[in-house]
Amino acid sequence: MAVGALTATAAPAAADPITIPGIGTFEIPGLVLPQVPAAPGAPVAPPMNTAGERAVEAAHTKLGAPYSYGASGPDSFDCSGLVQWAYRQAGLNLPRTSYQQAAAGTLVPLSDLRIGDVISFYGGSHSGLYAGNGNVIHASTSGQPVKLAPLASMPVDEARRF
Repeated sequence: MAVGALTATAAPAAADPITIPGIGTFEIPGLVLPQVPAAPGAPVAPPMNTAGERAVEAAHTKLGAPYSYGASGPDSFDCSGLVQWAYRQAGLNLPRTSYQQAAAGTLVPLSDLRIGDVISFYGGSHSGLYAGNGNVIHASTSGQPVKLAPLASMPVDEARRF
């Protein structure tokens, strides 16, 4: 070895695999690549709303609409008719009656309610849409319009998610 010479031992290069769907998997050396900044003023895609959120948005447009037993919109509603109509506006077909709605979808704990969950009341004979902040949108009874009410104002049985 010469004076002033430098020696180095070879070490295996670390590589991270990257998979690109439809193309393949590649080994990429562990380099930190700079982030490409977004173009100033570039539009940001809005978050996608769930079907439940879209259903509640539709139901909000019917606040004040009259109650009519057996009606499913667009001008008057009974409880399950409002739920069915709102979800239809969101692109989903739900069962027609409150008992059928209470037996469909996915059962969710009341501690995990999300906007748009279908709430079943009074043993399944009444349904409404969870609107967030402890409220439900529902068509309650004859003489009462579609309204927003506290969830705790009625005996809740269960919630279903669609």
